[in-house]
Amino acid sequence: MQARLIHLMDLKTLRAVVDCLIPPDDFAGAYEAGVCDYLARLFQTDMVEQRDFFSAGIEAIDAEATLRFNGPFAALTPDQQTLILQAIESGDVASAWVIPPQRFFEMLVHTTAEGYYSDPQQGGNRGSTSWVMTGFEERAES
Repeated sequence: MQARLIHLMDLKTLRAVVDCLIPPDDFAGAYEAGVCDYLARLFQTDMVEQRDFFSAGIEAIDAEATLRFNGPFAALTPDQQTLILQAIESGDVASAWVIPPQRFFEMLVHTTAEGYYSDPQQGGNRGSTSWVMTGFEERAES
């Protein structure tokens, strides 16, 4: 499913963005937990009409990173990535956005959280990572 999403946006950027929002620690970060798979499914079904909006936001993140730090978002340091996302959240962007940056940021945060904490059957929360982390589901004995 990710392959179809790649045609709409840069998977490296998307991966870096979702992992910046929910980074890996003792548990999987957003990417490893399947958030990109969840988003791919979401933008092919329930939110197909929002796909272009979301894709424009991901492209604008890279444009913002290039303007501010002379490189793509995925290549930036974690501190630089955080600064970019904070600027987008507050609407204090330096590049020209074709969509409202704050509205995009809200969608980005909500859909990333949905993918991370969703029922694994919806494409995210691979291995019930977030459920185990929160105690909703017991860790499987190996």
